[in-house]
Amino acid sequence: MSEKNSEVIQKLRLKIKAYDHKLIDNSTHQIIETIERNDAKFIGPIPLPVEIRRYTINRSTFVHKNSREQFEFRIHKRLIDILNPNQKIVDALSHLTLPAGVDVEIKMI
Repeated sequence: MSEKNSEVIQKLRLKIKAYDHKLIDNSTHQIIETIERNDAKFIGPIPLPVEIRRYTINRSTFVHKNSREQFEFRIHKRLIDILNPNQKIVDALSHLTLPAGVDVEIKMI
């Protein structure tokens, strides 16, 4: 039996969320430029399905049950995987200033 030398590939997964699609696209572009500047391999950005939260609220507090307002939040998501990240990339991403309203989760896989 031959043993295969399998390298363990570490991934740094960035999950980006925002309410505005233009804001999230600009932020992912800025993150990708930072990754490319540090000469790292990456996969993405992968657009994930838009999460839509809908709320229906009565216009009046006590009467007029048939009169209602409907609101919705659209949460846009993107996914970027960085293959074999080094400390330089992690530092560059942690010091990156992104606009308000953009949430970035960083997870090591």
